[in-house]
Amino acid sequence: MMPRVKFYPVGNGDCSQIVLANKKRLLFDFCHRRNAEDEDDPRIDLHATLSDELRAAGRKHFEVVALTHLDDDHIAKSTEFFYLEHAKKYQDEDRKKINQLWVPAAAILEKGLTGEAAVWRSEARHRLKNGQGIRVFSRPSNLKDWLESEGLSLTDREHLITDAGQRVPGFDLGKDGVEFFVHSPFAKHADDQTILRNESAIILHATFEVDNRKTRYLIVGDSTWEILEEIVDITRNKKRDVRLQWDIYNVPHHCSYLALGPKKGKEQTKPVVNVQWLLDQCQKGAIAVSSSGPIPSTDTNDPPHRQAASTYRKTITDNNGHKFVVTMEYPNVKKPKILEVEIGGRGAVLKTLSVVGVSSLVRSSTPRAGHL
Repeated sequence: MMPRVKFYPVGNGDCSQIVLANKKRLLFDFCHRRNAEDEDDPRIDLHATLSDELRAAGRKHFEVVALTHLDDDHIAKSTEFFYLEHAKKYQDEDRKKINQLWVPAAAILEKGLTGEAAVWRSEARHRLKNGQGIRVFSRPSNLKDWLESEGLSLTDREHLITDAGQRVPGFDLGKDGVEFFVHSPFAKHADDQTILRNESAIILHATFEVDNRKTRYLIVGDSTWEILEEIVDITRNKKRDVRLQWDIYNVPHHCSYLALGPKKGKEQTKPVVNVQWLLDQCQKGAIAVSSSGPIPSTDTNDPPHRQAASTYRKTITDNNGHKFVVTMEYPNVKKPKILEVEIGGRGAVLKTLSVVGVSSLVRSSTPRAGHL
């Protein structure tokens, strides 16, 4: 089995899954908002779908569940699905277990939380205090203060913390066929009294290797152009440009113009220089996925923004057979399906659905010489 990345049609929200050749499963975010009483709601029944997938694979757990940040469109109804260790009320037999929870430091430190965000903060704190089943991204001074308030030191839990500029422990190309490099958050993003979730969210660069071919996936979440601009500056200054090359791009913030630049624009959003450079790092045949509702034909306040979509389409059209795909439009607006990208010796290949519903693999590119 080749590794693959699956994007779920959850509406304006995020949920994707990496399934590795060794059968490990890494779930990124969770958004279940389908109205069960509305037969015409095109959003996927995420609870049922993920349960069915695990059952078919003979598994009851995810190796990793990564919550890039605690906004509702990234955690909606997740506390009804997962087995949580901090309280018995979340420990029904049918709940799915999490071997390792990945969260930004902000998920532990943010104050004034309610609802599911507060539940996940409790779970993350519980795991960090117990010293297992968690990985925290970044080490702001506030985290040190919090640990000390719990009778712990930063040194006691240092093995559970990963900073920007490091690789995530526990995954490597030899054993798993994938490695993860951390771009963000930076410690400063959670040091302020007021935590901005999008700015302090997890951003990762995954590198897969199959048949000596490396395929790269940039996992961006709900980032802003300011954060991306800073990431590009730091990465290029450290001569790590390869960590920003991409064959698969998780289009930020449901195709918001604010992930490209400060002004929406009339017909297209003009990216700031560094973000344009980042878009230009797309490799031949790359696939950009917007986890969002259909792209509107008129102006809207909330994403997706048609101007941003136009910019992504232009970049893709101008570069060697790229694809820009929207989860709630794939393969059509009325009945969107799971968007699946298989990763192999030919790079990233979008699994398409024929008219009669039979799955097939269609090349999105031809092999390029000298691939890394």
